[in-house]
Amino acid sequence: MKIHVSDAAADLIAAAGISLAAFLTTLSPAAAQPADLVSRTALRVCADPANMPFSNEAGEGFENKIAELLAADLRLPLEYTWFPQVTGFVRNTLGAKRCDLVMGYVAAGEVIQNTNPYYKSAWSLIYPKGGSLDGVASLNDDRLKDKRLGIVAGAPPATIMATNGLMAHARPYALMVDRRYESPAEEMLRDIKAGEIDAGILWGPIAGYYVRKSGMPLAVAPLLNEAKSVPMTYRITLGLRHGETEWKHRLNDFLDAHRAEIQSILLQYGVPLLDEQDKPIASP
Repeated sequence: MKIHVSDAAADLIAAAGISLAAFLTTLSPAAAQPADLVSRTALRVCADPANMPFSNEAGEGFENKIAELLAADLRLPLEYTWFPQVTGFVRNTLGAKRCDLVMGYVAAGEVIQNTNPYYKSAWSLIYPKGGSLDGVASLNDDRLKDKRLGIVAGAPPATIMATNGLMAHARPYALMVDRRYESPAEEMLRDIKAGEIDAGILWGPIAGYYVRKSGMPLAVAPLLNEAKSVPMTYRITLGLRHGETEWKHRLNDFLDAHRAEIQSILLQYGVPLLDEQDKPIASP
């Protein structure tokens, strides 16, 4: 799951209608940087070196692509501090001032300061198309009662599964792993293909990406009809240190100006995007 809960998941710039890109063209690169940004010479991003579809050292993840877009907008070179997203990620990167930005963090996260959200997605059920589970869109569907479901241990859907009596045949998969060595999502999809489980539940961006990559005829159904006491949908933001107000304003301006480009990148990676009414956003 990539909503950055490892250490416990707005304002737009007021420039009289002038966009950040236009504003920066009037200044030298050094003068254009916000006063509270630690580095004045590079966009320093904290990221996992092996956490597709979000990021990797080869720059292949969608967070890499969005970081490249931001670096171009700021007219700064892009530099990474690599650290696996395990316990201590924020403390050892952003908190240690080794970098200035996390590209994906759940809104209302207490450890960091959030920008405006730049996408919304949901935990999703994955199952083979053309079978008895076609059309299942909720964990209270009776067709799931005797099914073997894969679930990320400790993830929000596990609570809903327990409420609906679905844990007896459940198979757990690890939440916090070093993705250089383990890939629970790919393991879950292999188990579906082998018939060892009937369906699985993954965070939406992970589900969409790996289902596309698998080549298997699998459905990805966002879980939007569950008990509201346990959220299945999350808004994802950029994450920065508390107190860096100018930096937050600049980032919010970037997100606003490049919203269509960012959405296009996310859809290319199969991210099941939702609007504010939880309606799916399809590719144009």
